[in-house]
Formats: sequence, C-alpha cells, structure tokens
Amino acid sequence: MDCLFCKIIAGEVPSRKIYEDDKVIAILDAFPNVDGHTLIIPKKHYADFLEMPDELIMHINGVCKKIAPILIKKINAESFSMRVNYGTMQAIKHYHLHLLPDYDIKKKATKKPEEIYELLKNITF
Repeated sequence: MDCLFCKIIAGEVPSRKIYEDDKVIAILDAFPNVDGHTLIIPKKHYADFLEMPDELIMHINGVCKKIAPILIKKINAESFSMRVNYGTMQAIKHYHLHLLPDYDIKKKATKKPEEIYELLKNITF
C-alpha cells in the first residue's frame, strides 16, 4: 500500500508525533494551515470515516479532548475547530481528524512546525 500515513505509522517516514496509544497517533501537520495544526490518525488503515467502527471514532474524539486543551494552552490559542475531510477534499485517503487551533480561514500559520513541536514534544498524558 502506498499510503503516506501508513508509512508514518510504520516509522518509514519521519513525523512530529505528539501523542500515541495502541489505536492512534497524533502528529503535527507537515504543511499546517494554522499554528499547531494536528492530525489524529488511526493506526489501522481506513480510507474514510464511513469505513471506521464507531468505537474508533469515539476513541479519536477522546484523544482530541486530551490534546486540545494542552495544545491551546501551549500555543496561546483561544479556540479550535475539528475537521474531517471526505471525498475530493481528502488529500490522503486514510482517515484523519484535523485539530485546528484558532481556526480562521483567513489566518495562516506563523510558526514553523519545528517551533510548535518544541513546545509539545515532551507532554505526558
């Protein structure tokens, strides 16, 4: 399978991982829309949310609840949005939840992913 996220999960492609458990990883987006743009990705390949078991969707939302408050505090964000793309909007056909701090379509990222990673890399959950 030629899936970028599967390669990241397998350790074949580097990433800036900020969370991992037995079901998911959370990484900083390599090309963020906003500072702290995070992706929560199931370790098992599912093309989209229609293929996923409800329990896994609930687990991913629970991980988001853990990550979001810490992320918001560390980067001084005021709010966040969660987004899942589907169909032609889904650039990588492996389900992933976008966590977008201070989401505003007019606002772009101002910090490099490396800077955000330095703020988040040693967080314990």
